[in-house]
Amino acid sequence: MSGLLALLDDVAAIAKVAAASVDDVITHASKAGAKAAGAVIDDAAVTPKYVHGFSAERELPIVWRIARGSLFNKLVILLPAALLLSAFAPWAIPPLLMLGGAYLCFEGAEKVWQVVNPADHREKDLFKEKLSDAHLEEKKVKGAIKTDFILSAEIMTIALSALPELGFWMELAALAVIAVGITAMVYGSVALIVKADDFGLFLARAGRLSVTRRTGELIVRGMPAFMKLLMTVGTAAMLWVGGSIIVHGLTQMGWAGPEHWIEGVATSIGQGAGEWAGAVEWTVTAVLDGILGLALGAVILAVMTKIVAPFTRKSESGA
Repeated sequence: MSGLLALLDDVAAIAKVAAASVDDVITHASKAGAKAAGAVIDDAAVTPKYVHGFSAERELPIVWRIARGSLFNKLVILLPAALLLSAFAPWAIPPLLMLGGAYLCFEGAEKVWQVVNPADHREKDLFKEKLSDAHLEEKKVKGAIKTDFILSAEIMTIALSALPELGFWMELAALAVIAVGITAMVYGSVALIVKADDFGLFLARAGRLSVTRRTGELIVRGMPAFMKLLMTVGTAAMLWVGGSIIVHGLTQMGWAGPEHWIEGVATSIGQGAGEWAGAVEWTVTAVLDGILGLALGAVILAVMTKIVAPFTRKSESGA
């Protein structure tokens, strides 16, 4: 009997340790996840544009496909890669992130160019019209997952850097919690955004009170403008995040000049803003990072369209 009681005591002690470990993981994951909030907001702003233009019954399935791809990115690729690189090759993290940042700058600059040069945009629209709905959906989903990979890499890197020394398994568990929690938050928000017009239509048609029907009508009328605004914010987020990754990466690699200059400009402008100094400094920093991202993206876009694309076409025709 005493042996059984001793065993139960051991089990209870192990359970307490396990519970404490779970609490520690969740606590550290919450704190580290909060550090990555900026990138999370960017991710939520960028994603809805990939669902825009599809029929209502395909919106949620597309969001779910992108969410699954995002989980795969975070849990299967980025989580082990982040831990391995952090342990064995921390010097490789900044240049790898900068490559991803350059891709975001390129995508953002391409979106801006489509607005500046509508003829190029119309040609791409005609190309898309020739694709079947299934092929277009596949193309959009792959593009969304590719962009998510870069934003997720930033999120996971920020989260890892914010974690204290916990040991390999605790860090792995904390990053897994962050990955699942952030993915659920981002794509849950995206699902709500893309189905808001359907909800408004339901209120407008089925609402018993005039105020309910009126609210539904306002939602339906306002969603197209809101989606356009969100796509604009998503493009700006690509440029801002891409530019900030490049600037921060250069600092980590020993060239802090651009970051110091941006900080100096933001601080000098924010000094005259009184209690709004922090918000003004953040805004100026984001704008300057975005301008740098747009400039870099424009250079990459020019290289891709004027050099890489013609060379690829010649190679294909020669083959």
